[in-house]
Amino acid sequence: MIEKILIANRGEIALRVLRACKELGIKTVAVHSKADADLKHVLLADESVCIGPAPSSESYLNVPALIAAAEVTDAEAIHPGYGFLSENADFAERVEESGFTFIGPRAETIRLMGDKVSAIKAMKASGVPTVPGSGGPLGKNDAENLRIAREIGYPVIIKAAGGGGGRGMRVVHTEANLLKSIQLTSSEAGSFFGNPEVYMEKFLENPRHVEIQVLADGQGSAVHLGERDCSMQRRHQKVVEEAPAPGITPEQRAKIGQACVNACLEINYRGAGTFEFLYENGEFYFIEMNTRLQVEHCVTEMVTGIDLVKAQIEVAMGKPLSIKQEDVKLNGHAIECRVNAENPARNFMPSPGKIERLHLPGGLGVRWDSHIYTGYTIPPHYDSMIGKLICYGTDRNTAIARMDSALSEMVIKGIDTNIHMQREIMNDGGFQEGGQNIHYLEERLEHLV
Repeated sequence: MIEKILIANRGEIALRVLRACKELGIKTVAVHSKADADLKHVLLADESVCIGPAPSSESYLNVPALIAAAEVTDAEAIHPGYGFLSENADFAERVEESGFTFIGPRAETIRLMGDKVSAIKAMKASGVPTVPGSGGPLGKNDAENLRIAREIGYPVIIKAAGGGGGRGMRVVHTEANLLKSIQLTSSEAGSFFGNPEVYMEKFLENPRHVEIQVLADGQGSAVHLGERDCSMQRRHQKVVEEAPAPGITPEQRAKIGQACVNACLEINYRGAGTFEFLYENGEFYFIEMNTRLQVEHCVTEMVTGIDLVKAQIEVAMGKPLSIKQEDVKLNGHAIECRVNAENPARNFMPSPGKIERLHLPGGLGVRWDSHIYTGYTIPPHYDSMIGKLICYGTDRNTAIARMDSALSEMVIKGIDTNIHMQREIMNDGGFQEGGQNIHYLEERLEHLV
């Protein structure tokens, strides 16, 4: 049994982990930067440790400080949340070598799936469908690279092997631009990710972003918890997520879900994870695996009734999965809107500052995951997301209507937010129809804000 967990994160996800620990009777240690002493989870934790100044490079990304905090508080495990060090294989390795339990996959699994080239190879070997592409890193042979592109067919996309978050990629529409694009992307990849390797894939022009949630215990058992649609994006960043994805049939869900389960067993995966796909013309194409908890895990929890954070912790304790695939049922529909401290009318400029007044929505099927409270000051040093509003309904139309109503009740004064934009999305005909591609929101934004 684990009796004390250090939460190596901040904001709403740190509070989410703390709540799961409380339900399990596990004590918590909150680490925080000097700018975050007043965070809600810091105030609620059993213990707290300041690990450095405001910049994340000197606090939340400071591995020695995190390990030291675990040592001085006698924590037994570390939960990384999402972002920061959650998908850092070296950190996971250091945690285990220091005698603590890392609540997540093994370091070698994070390393395997963190490199896009090795991840694609592993998925192909497991029978997970992938985007037609180079099948490995591109070399220096210009003639060979031109041949690969012709075989794939333009447009193609050049991607950094170590990339993510929408960085390290470049679309190429003509042969004349190919070689220069490979060179530029490789140079950027070396600067951003410390790895200049790039690979090539077919560029799908109108795909949706559909992802599969999995749970595995690393002991021979794995399940999938259905899919989420995360196609409402701006600059490759998700804005609205929902489960299940509109238009995905039970047969499609079972087929792609089983492929992901098989892949988990093949790579001996442990913990919660997400297989991300581009979905176009009825076909799934693997793009990457996130070896951590997702921001949007809440919508899956709402339609399955399964607490993903508690499941992560139990698996880390060495417990086998308590559920089998036949136990997983999808009921109703859930939608999540990310609430950000930003001004959509001013090119989404961040809006840090003091929360002067806060009124939150309620009612049947309404969930609010957030660390903010009246009087709290949002610091300028971190991501602009301040909360997630999740609404559940017996069907998609009910969930949309409930979300619109909940957004209309929400009052956050003292800062700018994207609440009005989220209401516009809920009332947009294309969104209400469902099944829009990943470019839809970007193209509609000028009319929505």
